[in-house]
Amino acid sequence: MVGNRSWFGGLLNRSTFRRQVIGFGSRNFDLTPLQEERLHKLKDRLGIPFDETRPDHQEALKALWQASFPEREQPGLVSEQWKDMGWQGANPSTDFRGCGFISLENLLFFARTYPGSFKRLLHKRDGERAAWEYPFAVAGLNISYMLVQLLELNSEKPKSHHAINFIRVLSEDEESFDVLFCIAFEMMDAQWLARRASYMQFNEIMESTKSQLERELSLDDVHRIRDLPAYNLLFK
Repeated sequence: MVGNRSWFGGLLNRSTFRRQVIGFGSRNFDLTPLQEERLHKLKDRLGIPFDETRPDHQEALKALWQASFPEREQPGLVSEQWKDMGWQGANPSTDFRGCGFISLENLLFFARTYPGSFKRLLHKRDGERAAWEYPFAVAGLNISYMLVQLLELNSEKPKSHHAINFIRVLSEDEESFDVLFCIAFEMMDAQWLARRASYMQFNEIMESTKSQLERELSLDDVHRIRDLPAYNLLFK
């Protein structure tokens, strides 16, 4: 689990798509040289733990604050102000358990690439919100963790249809994992609002989000990350 509390979820059913799921045999799937290279680079990123003593990791965390609250003064690495971003305590580094530096990279990519979507979710601007909302930053860490499990990135080679298709998508766009993180965050928040959820339902919402991602990644006409139906949730 990621963070100091139990915040992770898996699968739930979603409405049927008109398009058909992929029908290829996973046993016969062989990685191309480009797919193998891209997958290797992604797995290398997964192996980097967050280290609060590393200057580049500190700078990334500071950059995330600047992207989130450009009008506010930069706090120290340990400050109660970090809770405003949705970290569970005054020291964000304590929340990186179970998911390393890549989760911070995902959040920073989201902030820089789709700032409209990022700030809408960070500041909970849309919809009728619960009194006990999900903490934004920690939710992001859990989304990164969920994607690693969904895409079978801890295994030597993917076996499920959706994970295999992601490798094909990754060969078309090296940023596919980061973009998928952004899509998943928007998808999770849409589920949250549709079900008028509160903190205690977070795991259930993550289950639903994971299921929807699995179905969309299994569609036979998804060749690029932008082919996912939920990609349209993002805006800059």
